[in-house]
Amino acid sequence: MAKFIDEARITVRSGHGGAGCVSFRREKYVPRGGPAGGDGGKGGDVWIVANRNLATLLDFRYQRVYEAPNGKPGQGGNKAGRDGLDVFIQVPVGTIVKELESGEVLADLATESDRLLICKGGRGGKGNSHFATSTNQAPKFAQPGEPSEEKLVRLELKLLADVGLVGYPNAGKSTLISKISAARPKIADYPFTTLVPNLGVVRAGKERTSPTFVVADVPGLIAGASLGRGLGTKFLKHLERTRRLVHLIDGAKLLKEFGTEDVGEFANAVVRDKEIIDAELYTFSPDLAGKPQIVTLNKCDLFAEEFLSALKKKLSALKYKNMAFISGVSHLGLDDLVRRLAKELGDEAREAG
Repeated sequence: MAKFIDEARITVRSGHGGAGCVSFRREKYVPRGGPAGGDGGKGGDVWIVANRNLATLLDFRYQRVYEAPNGKPGQGGNKAGRDGLDVFIQVPVGTIVKELESGEVLADLATESDRLLICKGGRGGKGNSHFATSTNQAPKFAQPGEPSEEKLVRLELKLLADVGLVGYPNAGKSTLISKISAARPKIADYPFTTLVPNLGVVRAGKERTSPTFVVADVPGLIAGASLGRGLGTKFLKHLERTRRLVHLIDGAKLLKEFGTEDVGEFANAVVRDKEIIDAELYTFSPDLAGKPQIVTLNKCDLFAEEFLSALKKKLSALKYKNMAFISGVSHLGLDDLVRRLAKELGDEAREAG
């Protein structure tokens, strides 16, 4: 699998305009021909273009300078110089282009074929034929081409997904995305198995016409992530474009810590784990923390029906009435969760449109 790179710094430079030409007609029987200097060609532009076939900024680790050709100088006989070819830099959809020094956002290339003219090529200079007048019929000067433009640019990739999965490491996010989509992330029984974001397309039904949505799985968070613990909040920017979050809570972890004798203590632990991760989300971005969430207890196949029924009542009393209870391994509750997500996303889209 190609290495996932979500940030890059590059230098972009347009082409210099070609100089105009100083030339005069020198033909038989025309001993004093007029000025005949052609115009210089325009320098090439540099464009940044969103391409849905790309998924990483890896290529920019190997090429950091992108330069368009200069325009060619004009020639005698009123021949114009050739324009420099434009350069098109392909980036993944979801790339934000920033000026490196100021941090100013120049463009958010959020849809296929969005493009940004990042550096405009210099205009070609006019040849001396443009400057002939009644008092100066043989001008011996022409315009130089306009200079090129150069910018230092920062590229930041934010994945485009409808739903983001958040939670502690080993909460089962990668298993969940592998069960409800065709994504195949690395899955193992140790923390921080997921080291890069994963995307999966989910279809809410077996028919081809069933609604679909995209889910993003990012490395797990721990308390203190905003201070640099664990993998920190490095990948949380990929959830900023999502429309809602599925907040996974690891039922196996809580079972090991608290057992099933005290349902109230277990319910309080569910709330505690959620609030810890919510605090990390808020530290990173209040907007991200404010996104609608479906709080989901995972690995529920480990619990008896009687315990789950009592736990739901306790959580409902703690204002967690719309929680989902699933098991990614045994597929328990996954169809209901997918249908719920599809309905909420569809309702939101209809309200917005």
